[in-house]
Amino acid sequence: MPFLSRNKSRGQEQEQALTVLSRPEQTGQPERRAAEFQGAASLAGRARGALFETCANPDCGSGWLHLWRSRQAPIFEGGWSCSAACTAALVASAVRREMDGLGQSAESHRHRIPLGLMMLEQGWITSIQLRQAMDAQRAAKSGRVGQWLVRQQGVSEQLVTRALGLQWSCPVLPLEFHDPDALAVLVPRLFVDAFGALPLRMAAGQILYMGFEDRLDPILALAVERMSGLRVESGLVQDSLFGPAHTRMLSAKYPAVELVEGVSELVLARALSKSIEQVRPVESRLVRVHDCLWLRMWRRPQSGPMPECDSIQDMICSLGVH
Repeated sequence: MPFLSRNKSRGQEQEQALTVLSRPEQTGQPERRAAEFQGAASLAGRARGALFETCANPDCGSGWLHLWRSRQAPIFEGGWSCSAACTAALVASAVRREMDGLGQSAESHRHRIPLGLMMLEQGWITSIQLRQAMDAQRAAKSGRVGQWLVRQQGVSEQLVTRALGLQWSCPVLPLEFHDPDALAVLVPRLFVDAFGALPLRMAAGQILYMGFEDRLDPILALAVERMSGLRVESGLVQDSLFGPAHTRMLSAKYPAVELVEGVSELVLARALSKSIEQVRPVESRLVRVHDCLWLRMWRRPQSGPMPECDSIQDMICSLGVH
């Protein structure tokens, strides 16, 4: 998917690794040293800002135990990095992980019965209605068969949406209690617009219902699940209701986002790690959405499944085509 804008500067960044002090030899009784270490480890487990912390980079060359820590952040995918070099290594590994699946669908291909044939088999339309709707679609070279059945043949829109739900094996979702401003924090505006997604509501603080107009997007749903930790239930929304609700959704306030296009995975990894080092988030995660990489950084700890909009910084990257 081509990008809407480019990063203003491209150039290779030179990172300086932080100097890590060597651990001095310890003396004293072994029992006392063990007790002190266990107490410190327990404290580290309760608060990330403790004195002792293990670098998440498995190839870190400065030792696994860092005394006199010079920083408490950034945190990337649950792991603290002791230096900019270690952050770059962690991000590069995550980029390779996500890009390895590029081009693969989140679900295996399944043959779907065409909508018109499904409605015909259910006895909801006649063969004459279907043929005339298809002829109108071919003549206009636009629109979907379901839309022509409603517009030209007098078939109810609710019936067409019900048939689409059967086609995709998903529910038809209502729009009650839809609050665009509250839900805009969960999915970047670029994805809402480009992939026709409509976050609808959250249930019990654990389930996010996401609506689509005429077809589901399992790749986007999986990415939102991985990023938010919520279970995403996808469904369809009636055509005439989807458009106005989607317009309201696009007008909501979203977290800040930076769009970057790179010529290689290495360039993208450098841009991502640089951003993480600048923001120093208390948590950050990377997921793939179709041909994009989505990095989300939390500036402050979350108090629930719906973080504050101004506490989040998003970064969306894509590979440019030469």
